[in-house]
Parts: sequence; structure tokens; C-alpha cells
Amino acid sequence: MIDTPQIARSAQQRTAVIRLTIARAEIGQAFAPAVSELLAAMREQGIEPAFPLFSYHLKMPGEVFEMEIGFPVDADVQPSGRVAAGALPALKVARTIYRGPMEGLGSAWGELNTWITQNALATQAFMWENYLVGPGNNVQASTWQTELNWPLAD
Repeated sequence: MIDTPQIARSAQQRTAVIRLTIARAEIGQAFAPAVSELLAAMREQGIEPAFPLFSYHLKMPGEVFEMEIGFPVDADVQPSGRVAAGALPALKVARTIYRGPMEGLGSAWGELNTWITQNALATQAFMWENYLVGPGNNVQASTWQTELNWPLAD
């Protein structure tokens, strides 16, 4: 179940990212190593995350995910292995919070899509998740919080 969605404006934010093109079935195996690689490269550059981890889906997820995972940062990121500089865009979004384990994210996006449809809003073909409270916080999965952001067409 999701919180009542809101229309919000996201601010542009510099990021450190790793881009992945990966089969849906393999995302669980690739995600944690990519996060570790990202954090190691940031540490080497003396960069701390400015906000929690996110995943940015460059197109509507299907059987293959084309995405960036990363952290918002307040410093310039130098390329290092798969790590590159990126940015989250400034956009009008439909935003909500999903509370629960990662396995429920698909249903949460479905609920947000229903709300968007009921409110006659048009979306763009990409979206992102901010992992506000999750596995890295060593808390129970039932208390995890993921912010869903679906950009709206102007």
C-alpha cells in the first residue's frame, strides 16, 4: 500500500551513478555489488552521499532493466571504472511513499499508475525510486520506505 500520491517538483541534483542494462531476473544479484562499487569509488574521491540511494529507470521496466543506480552528491564526480557523473532532473512528478519490502514495489508502482490514470495525468516513460529506509539501515523489511517518482508530461 502506498501513501496518498502528491504532485511535486523535483530539484535537479548531481549524482554518482553506475548504469546497468540487466535482465529482471538478475537485478537482485547485480544490485548490491554495484552499490559497493559505487560507494568505494565515492570514498576514493572523498565524496559522501547527500541523500539515500536511488534507482533511475531510463525507460519503462520490462524483462530488461535499463537503469542507473546512484547517490545524490554535492561534489563533482570523476569517472572511475563503471562510476560516472549523472544528474536527477528537475521535473514535475507524481510522488508517493511505499512502505514494505522490495518484493512489493511492482504493486506499489501499479497503485501509483492507477492514481495517475484516475487523475487524468500523462506520464513520461522513465521513473525513479529513492530508498529512504531499507536494507542498509538494518531494519525489518516491513518498515522499509521507498519514495516513488513518476515524471509527468507537461
